[in-house]
Amino acid sequence: MTAPSNPPLLRATDLRFARNDQTVFGPLSLAVESGEALLVEGENGAGKTTLIRVLAGLLKAQEGQVMLHGQVATPMTQATSISYLGHLPGLKADLQCIENLEHLAALQGYRAERTVKQALMRVGLLPYAFTPFRQLSAGQRKRLGLARMWRSQAPLWLLDEPYANLDLPGIELVNQLIAEHVAEGGAAILTSHGAYAAPPVRTRTLHLQVAQA
Repeated sequence: MTAPSNPPLLRATDLRFARNDQTVFGPLSLAVESGEALLVEGENGAGKTTLIRVLAGLLKAQEGQVMLHGQVATPMTQATSISYLGHLPGLKADLQCIENLEHLAALQGYRAERTVKQALMRVGLLPYAFTPFRQLSAGQRKRLGLARMWRSQAPLWLLDEPYANLDLPGIELVNQLIAEHVAEGGAAILTSHGAYAAPPVRTRTLHLQVAQA
């Protein structure tokens, strides 16, 4: 008798999202398992950001269902299973880099073996530990968001345009972090306009089309 396989880390079925009665995407279905990445591509207006926000629980789809670990997603399971990095990093402008990471760790939890100092070193921001977030460049702000994600306990990373505002070393950093996370049994869903190569891990591609009016 064949043993039942584990459910995907995330499965979305027949998702459809509309704004002002105009379909943004869907219906669409997708799944991502531990140890892989899903690259969501598409032109501006195809719904990439909206899809990521629906999966993260920040927007509600008009139709369809999102499941985590084989169970219907709830705000609690989304908060513990998902680490989200969007266009806005969700960090406090007046707090120093080190303060931001400490504050978020207290709110969201963190991997105890990964200290704030290690996180800042990992993303190349240790010299800016006591620099207020507002004084960072766009690329440095993205790196601090990646440091927050690197410390997270969540097995699923959702990254909306993670390569934006980054130079070539920053793009390589994103790929390295995703590769490490996936190798440890995590998974990642990321969006891209298609201008960058996919991360060097087992990656599937979902291409979204701009919905017709």
